[in-house]
Amino acid sequence: MAVKILVVDDEPDLELLIELNFRRQIADGEFRFVFARNGLEALQKLERDEAIELILTDINMPEMDGLTLLSRIRERENPLFRSIIVSAYGDIDNIRTAMNRGAFDFVIKPIDLTDLEITIRKSLQDLAVLKDAIRSRDQLTVIKNELSIANEIQTSILPRNFPAFPDRQEFDIFAQMIPAREVGGDLYDFFPIDKNRIGLIIGDVSGKGIPAAMFMAVSKTLLKATAIKGISADTCLGLVNNILVEESLPSMFVTVFYGVFDTRNGVLEYCSGGHCPGYVISRAGEVRQLKAKGGLVLGILADFEYEANLITLQPGDTLFLYTDGITEANNCQEEMFEEQRLENALQRHHSLDTTSLVQRLIRDVQEYSRGAEQHDDITCLALRYLPKA
Repeated sequence: MAVKILVVDDEPDLELLIELNFRRQIADGEFRFVFARNGLEALQKLERDEAIELILTDINMPEMDGLTLLSRIRERENPLFRSIIVSAYGDIDNIRTAMNRGAFDFVIKPIDLTDLEITIRKSLQDLAVLKDAIRSRDQLTVIKNELSIANEIQTSILPRNFPAFPDRQEFDIFAQMIPAREVGGDLYDFFPIDKNRIGLIIGDVSGKGIPAAMFMAVSKTLLKATAIKGISADTCLGLVNNILVEESLPSMFVTVFYGVFDTRNGVLEYCSGGHCPGYVISRAGEVRQLKAKGGLVLGILADFEYEANLITLQPGDTLFLYTDGITEANNCQEEMFEEQRLENALQRHHSLDTTSLVQRLIRDVQEYSRGAEQHDDITCLALRYLPKA
């Protein structure tokens, strides 16, 4: 499409000169020139034709001069065109005023047509860069809006109303996720399987951003839909693993810890699919890491046989689960938080309720990493088996 250029000058010979000099560009559909005799007529043409991208204007004209025209153009607040001023040689004051009023460049009378073409092309090139920047900005705005919506959707599928089971006195539970980006790949969930058993899930999807968030949503949905059937923890992970192997990309996988907690006796049956081993914190503050038989991440190898583990929580014990965004958080010296700091923090905060424990632990990690970029999602889940009244 031809670039439309408005030439504003009261000399009638200039129109013929322009059309003769640029006849090849006009014939090729590269440039299209329109003309106005003064600033007032130029404003009228600008109002009628929004396709004008470049203005070439003289300074001294009847009715409205070029400097006034530049001021009026600037009031329009339309950045998507450029102005070139035509001035007499040595007229530095007017040239400076024109540049201050928004002119992009200038040419000197008598006009050197070769220099004029160079100046036109330079102005249009700068305008093209500006348009690309505005398009990129608009695309970024769209992406940010979409990420914001994705964040709301992702947040909505994770439990966020606490206390989660206000009518249950046998246990207390709290979880929180801090995504590294607008959307994350960590997941957690807890739900009743029957009147006595509670399902617990925490996981970490490979990758970052929207692909990880989408795979996270799929994985969480499959895990919960399978778990609520009341099957054993190892069978649950085996079934979900086979579905993910069949349906997901080879590069995508998820680490998962799935547990079934029996509120009648404190028995926890659990199974790990390549996930960080959790901890049991005793009422007295002793911190013990769960022993989990090795289990492969989900989504890589079909028909993998997972093995379940059993442990009994005593009244007052707390089960603490987390993702590796905790232990692999870096400080400014690129030193990781690591398991030892996590265990020390759990021991320090063992007397806190589950909500305060999770929030305090996350705050410890954030304080340790202050000044360093958060590279991974941070997620914690704590369940406390409450002593009977």
